[in-house]
Amino acid sequence: MIIAGLVGGLALFLYGMSVMSGGLTKLSGGTLEKILSGVTQNRLVAYLFGVGVTALVQSSSTSTVMVVGFVNSGIMGLNQAVNIILGANLGTTANAWLLSLNAIDSAGSAWLSLFRPSTFTPFLAFIGIVLYMAGKTDRKKNFGTILLGFSVLMTGMQTMSGAVAPLSDNATFTHVLTTFANPVIGFLVGIFFTMIIQSSAATIGILMALAASVFVSMGAAIPIVIGAEVGTCITAILSSLGAGKNGKRAALMHLYFNILKAVSFMTVFYTLNAFFHFHFLEEKAGMVAVAGIHTLVNLAATLLMLPFSELLVSLALRSIPIDAKEKEEHASQMSLRAMDDRFLTNPTFALEQARTAACVMADYSRECLEAALELIMSYTPEGKEEVVRLENRIDRYEDEIGSYLVKINATELDLRTSHALSVILHSIGDFERISDHARNIAETMAEMEERELKFTDKAYEELATFTAAVREITGMSVEAFTKNDLTRARDIEPLEEVIDSLNMEIKKRHIRRLRKGKCSVELGPMLTDVATDCERVADHCSNIAVAVLQVREDGFDAHEYLEIMRNESNPEFERRIEYYETRYALPETKKIKEKKEK
Repeated sequence: MIIAGLVGGLALFLYGMSVMSGGLTKLSGGTLEKILSGVTQNRLVAYLFGVGVTALVQSSSTSTVMVVGFVNSGIMGLNQAVNIILGANLGTTANAWLLSLNAIDSAGSAWLSLFRPSTFTPFLAFIGIVLYMAGKTDRKKNFGTILLGFSVLMTGMQTMSGAVAPLSDNATFTHVLTTFANPVIGFLVGIFFTMIIQSSAATIGILMALAASVFVSMGAAIPIVIGAEVGTCITAILSSLGAGKNGKRAALMHLYFNILKAVSFMTVFYTLNAFFHFHFLEEKAGMVAVAGIHTLVNLAATLLMLPFSELLVSLALRSIPIDAKEKEEHASQMSLRAMDDRFLTNPTFALEQARTAACVMADYSRECLEAALELIMSYTPEGKEEVVRLENRIDRYEDEIGSYLVKINATELDLRTSHALSVILHSIGDFERISDHARNIAETMAEMEERELKFTDKAYEELATFTAAVREITGMSVEAFTKNDLTRARDIEPLEEVIDSLNMEIKKRHIRRLRKGKCSVELGPMLTDVATDCERVADHCSNIAVAVLQVREDGFDAHEYLEIMRNESNPEFERRIEYYETRYALPETKKIKEKKEK
């Protein structure tokens, strides 16, 4: 019955804590997440936020998992996260003080009896269930959930205390508890038990329940509390398994801090004990004493570590070093951060910041397309992942640059600045669409790989010529935009005309091979999709070129500009078309021309 009572009490305790924590989080309506994500670089402010938020949700695991998520998504940096994590370690001690209310001795005092959980929790539970069942709003229901969770938690605590009370006179059990006074054994028990139940608060709650009913010495309580602090890191570690490198680093900072705290305290405390023989270690550890140990250790450790929190960041970075890809990611974020709202008072300078970011975006678009075209000739899963990664990054660039340009446009602009803004705004849309087509190509090739389909050798030869032309026009458009090169911009439209013709010719040749039985029907849609995506990339390159050429005009009408260019007699335009037709003639076309020349 003792084991049943202890296990049942623990189940109620854990369930009550989960319900209360969930209710508090819901009641905040996302405010806690907003507070955490908006924390400044000031280490003391971040630390205090960590203390406050964790005290509110009654769980360092919950707040630390939140931080891991923010760091993983890029909302928060490691230097911000580390100070919040330090605060979370102190904030979690508030739960132990709530549990210590059970230690109030109400004998002879009616007033003190009102503060004992056994007196007021039944009323809180009744209020909670009424609010939960009859509440008309989510806020009332969430508040009811919090009261119910707290009542169940306290009931679980009382159940555990009552279950172990008969063991107070059991010599065998008392002997087991005395073995915990061995610092190593007590420390390991605290670690492993907390890892199993994934809650240091629960481990400390059980310890407090034991302390309320049986004799638990201070010497046994201290190492268990310290071990529980290390064991609770398992929750953050598990949550980081599916996260990126920065998310894993955030979890490691939590682990490293608790290991440093535990090792430092255990080494210093027990070294001093070897010389001074602390007699209080043999005294009974009451519930208040356990809560006090928990708080004092964390308060001292966090305040000592706060000025040196960069050490934890450094340890995490040494464990998971920054690779070339991450450096590139960091550089890309820096270009976006340069678009600061404080620059809006100087629209010309703000526009230059937006243009710088747009140039970075243009290079990413070219890189994304290059990676996609490589997959046509040689598919790899890693290559497809790279295309998706770049396409997602380009989407973010378009969103942030576009939003910043809207803010600039709301200021007073002269005509030239207004035209330059239009060029950037139109161009980032085209660069984003280029990356979309690159992703389409990657997905088409992934489908072919999955279905074990291959183009014919002839088709691959034709696609090699076609994609070479697409690569060139993309490079030309990026160069024209980033360098504002009008000469390069004028060369784009003739090449786009040739790419349109290549697209049509490749599709016709596939149909001829199909009729002759040299190609399968199922390859038709695949080839058509790839060719169409390549042709549309060229269309967007044409739009970018027109935007660059139109910067000095009073209006922006790409379609009208192209119609004029194509319809008017333009010998130079025709000459450039002939040049690109020769340069990118398909294999059989080249042979025919060579025969005619001979």
